This record gives sequence, structure tokens and C-alpha cells, in this order.
Amino acid sequence: METLESELTCPICLELFEDPLLLPCAHSLCFNCAHRILVSHCSTSKPLESISAFQCPTCRYVITLNHRGLEGLKRNVTLQNIIDRFQKASLSGPNSPTESRRLQPQRPYTATISGTIAGTIGGGGGGTSGSSARSSPATSSHSHSHANHTNHINHTNANHSPAVVAKMDPRISCQFCEQDPPREAVKTCVTCEVSYCDRCLRATHPNKKPFTSHRLVEPVPDTHIRGLTCLEHENEKVNMYCLVDDQLICALCKLVGRHREHQVSSLTERFDKLKQTLENNLTNLVKRNSELENQMAKLIQICQQVEVNTAMHEAKLVEECDELVEIIRQRKQVIAVKIKESKVMKLRKLAQQIANCRQCLERSSALITQAEQSLKENDHARFLQTARNVAERVAMATASSQVLIPDVNLNEAFDNFALDFSREKKILEGLDYLTAPNPPSIRDELCTASHDTITVHWTSEDEFSVTSYELQYTIYTGQTNFISLYNSADSWMIVPNIKQNHYTVHGLQSGTRYIFFVKAINQAGSRNSEPARLKTNSQPFKLDPKTAHKKLRLSNDCLTMEKDESSLKKSHTPERFSGTGSYGAAGNVFIDSGCHYWEVLLGASTWYAIGVAYKSAPKNEWSGKNSSSWVFSRCNNHFMVRHDGKEMLVEASLQLRRLGVLLDYDNNSLSFYDAMNSQHIHTFEISFLLPVVPTFMIWNKSVMILSGLPVPDFVDGVASDFQEQQHQQMGLCRQESPYLTGMKTCH
Repeated sequence: METLESELTCPICLELFEDPLLLPCAHSLCFNCAHRILVSHCSTSKPLESISAFQCPTCRYVITLNHRGLEGLKRNVTLQNIIDRFQKASLSGPNSPTESRRLQPQRPYTATISGTIAGTIGGGGGGTSGSSARSSPATSSHSHSHANHTNHINHTNANHSPAVVAKMDPRISCQFCEQDPPREAVKTCVTCEVSYCDRCLRATHPNKKPFTSHRLVEPVPDTHIRGLTCLEHENEKVNMYCLVDDQLICALCKLVGRHREHQVSSLTERFDKLKQTLENNLTNLVKRNSELENQMAKLIQICQQVEVNTAMHEAKLVEECDELVEIIRQRKQVIAVKIKESKVMKLRKLAQQIANCRQCLERSSALITQAEQSLKENDHARFLQTARNVAERVAMATASSQVLIPDVNLNEAFDNFALDFSREKKILEGLDYLTAPNPPSIRDELCTASHDTITVHWTSEDEFSVTSYELQYTIYTGQTNFISLYNSADSWMIVPNIKQNHYTVHGLQSGTRYIFFVKAINQAGSRNSEPARLKTNSQPFKLDPKTAHKKLRLSNDCLTMEKDESSLKKSHTPERFSGTGSYGAAGNVFIDSGCHYWEVLLGASTWYAIGVAYKSAPKNEWSGKNSSSWVFSRCNNHFMVRHDGKEMLVEASLQLRRLGVLLDYDNNSLSFYDAMNSQHIHTFEISFLLPVVPTFMIWNKSVMILSGLPVPDFVDGVASDFQEQQHQQMGLCRQESPYLTGMKTCH
């Protein structure tokens, strides 16, 4: 029904067609709306009858009029009949299409606009006479029972927008009363746009058609019920929205005004869209305001915390400075007491010296007086009798003057109390907040290692401010991104609270590289050193006597084995090499991780096989005759490598006397070197599945092993290059060789 109603709506007044005209383009238009279009085209100097054409508001088709004007156009009788039937169907109840149409928020507003347009056209000359068909309430074409007014009003109050249904104002007066002052209004007619008191409402809106279709609401101010007027066409209410200029317009603006070519939308559509946009933006703004309030609350809290922290640190500063002042005051008192004590001691000594001087002076003065009296005697005999004794005393006093005169030190300047506070003054001038110490530096050249320990040495520029050190280490996996490696805290071992500049880590894996960090710590924080890569030595081992062939003689230290045909005293055991072609012995260790290096002193032997093997393989095949052993072998003047019974000749010096073996279990490689000439001979690529044991086989002379050695620099460099080349060339074609998969020839 709503779709049918939209088809029966005039595109000008947006109401049901009234007296519709059938245009030549097949569209329809209300007679009054068509008349209004003609009126809008005429001017004061141009009569209405002179207009001979206008455009269809729907398709812009030019409609040509004859001398009869609009009367010359045909009436759309069929459409009028459909509208009449549709209006009768609206009497079925509140759920009828007409009722539903009126319940939409914009319909009262649209009805008012339609009434205004129809009233303007109905005068025939463009006037606004009160007796016109559309300006009077009596001209409404809708029918509704007056008994439903109250329910309709309540429903309208609950569903219509505030622009139409406002809060009831008891001071609204009747606009129809002739008495002064007018009575208080009880209802406002949306159709008439007038507020009525009870008496005027009964007089103007009897309970019969067409007044039963008027919408009555609670009294609202006149400014709330009257719609906005067009800015370009006086007394025309806006009923459209121009999307191009983004403003409200009336029907004439779209028909004949500057908006006729613009895209427009209904107020309801624009209202819903703008309202939705505003609600969304408002929601975002409220959310943003909430976030800002939370942020501001946090900032205020931080400001308060800053105030608290400032007060705390200021109090701490005053406390620390007061303690320094108190220490200085106490030390001042102690030094002052020492000075006073020294003063008393020195004055006591000087007073004693003064007393001694006074006594000497008194004795000397008395002797002088006596001598002067003797000199006054003129009688020779008497003079000789009395002066002899005096002369002796004066001579004695003069001779002993150095003894009689006390020792007076005029340089008592308290040199032993010299004060020099320059160092303390410099420290006081540098008083400031404690900062985290500078990063320590690991001294690689001072670090030492064994097969299961590493001693790390480091230095620090701020040693006096460091409270303690923390040593962190983990196995080096070849990862170059130390930051990512450091962040993986699960794999790190930590040694805290170290007070010295060195530490020995025990229980490490042999032949394994480790990454070390040293952290310097004080109350202000901590800083890490640069990472250092340190490695434990290879696993030391000896020859296992239980595995040695009967015709081999081992030295007491189990480091040398010699071919001895006469040595047959050994009992046969399952672990022992047996057979005529397997004169060998194994190391007493099984290796399943790390990087290990040992050397074999070959001496004058020209027939031997050195390598590694799985324990599960038969010992008579440990010379490379099966898939579980890998060896480097010499047979007179020929050097070869052997695995799984396949041999390949390699180049080596006939003067080879020292063979280096590098087993890198973690990187799946076994390499052989001429240790004396620092030359690489061959490298096996092996995907180790089980622990391996070093194997040694000779057929003449003797050999000696040196194990637990650090990896030489030339070997370490070749191994690193090999690993890098292995990673970069992974997936490339290998050179053809007589070996099975896993073998590789080095060039």
C-alpha cells in the first residue's frame, strides 16, 4: 500500500493527486500545481494567458498549451478513481495506509506546504484568499473519525519529531478567540496551523468531514508548528533538500528556480541520513571526549605524582645535604679539638721554657749586680779578696750560656695540621643524581677456557659507582642479531651479585661457543657490555685400552699406540678391535655436541686410517667400510677419504706428519687439516644421528694423539667460511663424486 501511495503522489505538492491532469508525456500533475507553475512563469507585464508552454516536472518534457490553457489538457479520470478508492480504504483503521502515511514525521509538515501551494493557486489569479479550496480546513480530502482524535494525538506525541510535537505549554493562548485576553488553548490543529481553546475547537472542528482528518495535538507555540520558509520565495515552505548547494529549498526552487537542474532529496531522506551521520559523529565525539577525559585524568594523576616525587626527592636532597653538613660539622669539631690539644701542649712547653728563661735571667741579673759592686772596690786587697769568686762565677756563667739559655722554636706553625680539602671540594662540586654506570668492557685477551669452564674478565670506567655485576651467557647458535638473541630470556643463564671484575663459569659443554654479557649495576640502573663470543676447549680424551687390537701396544698415558706383532697377551672382548685388517683403537669418549679439535702425530707411519664412527657399527668396518664411519687414510704414497666403502683420492703432502681433525657436531661436518702447513684437506658433510667416537687404525709404526686443544685460528677461519658457503649455496648442485649423498669435495 505504501508503494501504491507513492505512485499516487503529486511530484509538486507531494500529496495525493487532486483533479489530476494527464500530460502528453503520460505523467500526471494536480491542476492547481500546474496552475501554480504557470503563475511562477508570468510577470507583472506578462499576463497568465500569454504562457503557452511549461515543462513536465518529472521528465522535463515541454508541454504546449492551446488557447484554452490548462483547460485544454485532459483530466486523468482513471487516476482520480483510483485515488478515491484508496481514500476509502483509509477508513479501515489506524493501520490503514493513509494513517501510516500521516504518522510519518514529515507528513504534517508536507501537508501544510501542500495546503499553502494549493491555496495560492486556487485563487485563479495567484492570491491567497481565505475562501480558496486549499487554504480552508474544509477543503481537506481526507476522512477520519473524530472519535479517534485523542488516540491519534497521543500516538503523534509519542512518535513525531520535536519540531512538530513540542512539550505542552500552559501559557499558549487561543488564536481564534475574539475576546481579550484570549482563553487558554487546549489543542493545536496541525492542518490549520492554529491553536484553539475548547469552545473555538468545537465551533471550528465539528465531528464530521472533512474536519475529522485534521490532526490535533497538544498546544504548541506557533513557531513550532509553522515550517521554515524559503529564502528565495516568500511564504513558501521548504519541502526539499538540494544536495548540490547543501540547503533547504521549496518546490518552486526545484521547478523554476536556480535549483531546477540540481539533484535533490526529500527532507525525510536527508533528515534520516544527516541524523545518522550526526549520531555516528556524536558517538565518536563522545568516545573521543571520554578518551580525552581519561587521558586528562591520567595526566592530572601524573602531575600529582610528579608533585609527590618532586617533594620526595627535594626532601631526600635536603636530608642528604644535611647529613653531609653534619659530617662536615663533626669532622670540623674533631679537627678543632686536635688543634686545641696541640695548642695546649705547645703552650705548656713554651710556658716551661719561659719559666726557665726567667730563672736564668734572674740569676744572671744578680750576678751582674754583684760583679758591678765588685768593680766599684778601689782597694786592691779587698778587690782581690771579693772579686776572685765573682769572676769565676761570671766566667762560668758566660761559658755555660748555651746551657743556661732555653731552646726556643720560633717556627711552631702547626705544619702537621696542614689542611687540603681540594679532593673533597671537587667531589662536592660534582654532587648530582646518581646515573647508571657506563657499560663494562669484556677483555677477550684476558679470558681463559678449559673444556668445561670459561673465565671471563672485564673492566669498567665507573668501577667506584658500580654496586655489583651480573654475568649472562648462553650457547651461541650462529644468530647474528644479538638483540633478538638477548630478548629470548629463556635460554640465558644469569650469575648475579658479582663483586669482582672476573668470574669463572663451570659445567659448560666442551667445544661449544657461548655468548657473554656483563651488566654493571647500581641504584640508578644498569648497562650491558657488548657481547663477547667465547668458546670452551675441545673434549679431552685418551685411547681406550679395552678397544685396542691385540697387536697394538699403548703407552702408559694411553696417548700413543704402536704396531707390535708380538703383543698377544690381551684377552679378547666384544669391545676390542679384532681381525687381521683392523689394527685399531677408539677414544674413550662419545661426542654428541659441540665443536672439537684434536691432532694426530703420525711420525714415520705410512699406513693408517683416522676418523670417527658410530658405536653401533662393527669395529672391523670402522675404517670407512660402512655408512657409520668416516676416515682419512694413507696407504704408502696415496691419500684418500673413505665412507660407506667408497674411496676418493685427495691431495696431501707426503711429508704430512701432523694431522688435524675438526669435528663440528652441531654443524654436521668433519674436517681434516695438515696442521703443520695450515692447509685444509677435506670436509665431510654428515647429518649426525648418534654420538660418535674417535677412531685410530695403523698398519705400521706408531701414532700419538693430542686432544682437548683449542681450535687453531686457521682452522676456525676455514670452518667459518665453509659454514657460510654451506648456507649460501644450499640447494645448489653438488659436484659429482663417488660418494653417497652427504659427501662433499672441497676445492
